[in-house]
Amino acid sequence: MADDVVVVAVTRPAEGRAEAVRQALLTAVAAVHDEPGCETYALHEREDGALVMIERWTSAEALDVHGRGVALQRLGEALEGALAAPIDVTRMRPLPAGDPAKGAL
Repeated sequence: MADDVVVVAVTRPAEGRAEAVRQALLTAVAAVHDEPGCETYALHEREDGALVMIERWTSAEALDVHGRGVALQRLGEALEGALAAPIDVTRMRPLPAGDPAKGAL
């Protein structure tokens, strides 16, 4: 857990492209789940239509390999021209607290 990395990636579809972006992200999920070091890769939708991927990786190195992997290359191709803004990616270090089952991703 000490080396784990949590990522929040916010994707904002361009007008009229929400379903295409959603499907591209959903397609990527299964491939990413099979990548070494992937503990969590879960898609969520905000009320404003932005799509938020919440990720957990065993290490920064595993996350870096993911960033260069085939699944993200294919996702990038699928999202080309479909986004209102670049994907906003934030890396974080977990700080577990309280109940272990509730205090960390």
